[in-house]
Amino acid sequence: MDQNRTFPLNAWYAAAWCHEVGKREPLARTICNNKIVFWRKPDGSVAALEDACWHRQLPLSMGSIEDGEVVCLYHGLAFNCEGKCTRMPSQDKLNPKAQVRAYPVVEKYRLVWIWPGDPALADANLIPDFHWNDDPEWAGDGETLRAKCDYRLFLDNLMDLTHETFVHATSIGNTHVADTPMTTTQNENKVTSSRWMTDIDAPPFWRTQLDKPGNVDRWQIIEFEPPCTIILDVGVALTGTGAPEGDRSHGVNGRVLNTITPETDNTCMYFWSLVRNYKLRDQSLTTLLREANGNIFLEDLVVVEAQQIMLDEDKNRPLHNLNIDEGSMRARRLIDDMIAKETVNASS
Repeated sequence: MDQNRTFPLNAWYAAAWCHEVGKREPLARTICNNKIVFWRKPDGSVAALEDACWHRQLPLSMGSIEDGEVVCLYHGLAFNCEGKCTRMPSQDKLNPKAQVRAYPVVEKYRLVWIWPGDPALADANLIPDFHWNDDPEWAGDGETLRAKCDYRLFLDNLMDLTHETFVHATSIGNTHVADTPMTTTQNENKVTSSRWMTDIDAPPFWRTQLDKPGNVDRWQIIEFEPPCTIILDVGVALTGTGAPEGDRSHGVNGRVLNTITPETDNTCMYFWSLVRNYKLRDQSLTTLLREANGNIFLEDLVVVEAQQIMLDEDKNRPLHNLNIDEGSMRARRLIDDMIAKETVNASS
């Protein structure tokens, strides 16, 4: 395995929310150490190119969009969505070598996804399933969190929700989370960790959502898909109403959709959504939940960035594992397997 790379390249990564990419201004993003510029073509579809002009390497994102092409601020070279230069100053004949790299890009589930690896392998069917984001049976919203840390620290955080007892004690956490063991399973391409807490007091966040007195059965089902996507199936129902057996109709159910995109080796973008299948037309609730969940993730941000500072100060500082880390350990192994496969294929 390439010891210098912590993320695979042959994968779909979220680059932006769809509303962030427009026809008038280019959008600059860094994905897996690649600087990339995004914009919309006249037909509304998204284009993505290496963010560096072929001529003098000025970022194309500093330029403008004209007739669906990105135009360099420095000397006016224009590039189409395939990365080919279509206009050069002061000359009619174009240099056929004037081209920058184009990236496969797809809009799906309210997000713009990009493939930074081998374009021949970019299969849109491999985009992680975020259908809840635009499913009419679900409602919710999300945001982007920028973090100064290795993206895998956020994956560790999400794969082990035991930390809720301590980091989020005033909102979604209570002692029952840390006291209840998790069950972890794995197939070829997914890791699932589950925790059921039966006949317990509901923490403040879930008590407010349920809006009913009495003890609850609470579930946390965490599904990881490499390299960086985690779906949380979470909720509570009144104890004894059948939730552990599959009937969640007497409770409230949510999905927290998470995909963490590495920008560099120690910075990342965290795209998340909190969606629900109740009170679908209550926009005030959508806003309230988005803000509440955003504040919860800010508590996580403090933790993972502090971890990164310690790791940066001593590159040999080890991470130790407990039983609660089984899910994150398996997730990291799947990521390592993807990187190792790419390394072998590149050398063959």
